[in-house]
Amino acid sequence: MFSHPAVSSAAFLIADPTRATMLMTLADGRARPAGELAYAAGVTAQTASSHLAKLLTGGLLSVETQGRHRYYRLAGSHVALALENLASITSTPANDVVRRMPRSREARELQFARCCYDHLAGSLGVAVTQALQDRALVVATDDKQFDVTPVGVEWFRAMGLDVAALKPTRRGLARQCLDWTERRHHLAGPLGVELMSRLCAMGWVRRSKSSRAVQVTPKGWAGLKEQLGVDERAVQAGV
Repeated sequence: MFSHPAVSSAAFLIADPTRATMLMTLADGRARPAGELAYAAGVTAQTASSHLAKLLTGGLLSVETQGRHRYYRLAGSHVALALENLASITSTPANDVVRRMPRSREARELQFARCCYDHLAGSLGVAVTQALQDRALVVATDDKQFDVTPVGVEWFRAMGLDVAALKPTRRGLARQCLDWTERRHHLAGPLGVELMSRLCAMGWVRRSKSSRAVQVTPKGWAGLKEQLGVDERAVQAGV
């Protein structure tokens, strides 16, 4: 009989209901902290930690450190594909309802758009960064940086931002920063800070005086739509 240790090992890891729930929670491609995965699976933090360690060792997850926090994500698209294929085998509809931590109004506002060390974060920050990548204005690199393409240099210049005049820090010119609410990367570093400043100067966004929340003006939504195809309804729908 044909047998493969890797297949049986992966199958064993996925077969556990708690681990399966954690994996499916991460199937949207976002990275999440252990506490959120524990909540989704309905287990204690200690139990979640044990399961996550096994998934990491088994190669189904990867982990990324951002400051004091550790964020977990699927090890790759091949894991997501395997999960989808397994879910399609069952003859009964899969329960795709994942427990989410309740959020206050302030939390929702911060998730939508906020300042993160003077650069744009939240759903809007992630949407803008994704649009920059989709238009090949910036390209993500393996060292958690973004390279600005020649087309990108021209685009930023049209926005009133001279990329060549920016001074890189020891962490680079344009850095990938893992967003703590979206679990995806937004643009950080000197380029991210300067872009935020330009958006404020152009009257596209306004910083709240009482929190880190950021509001987008009607002029801003029109500009974001024209320049990057970032649509207000699409961003709002993700919050």
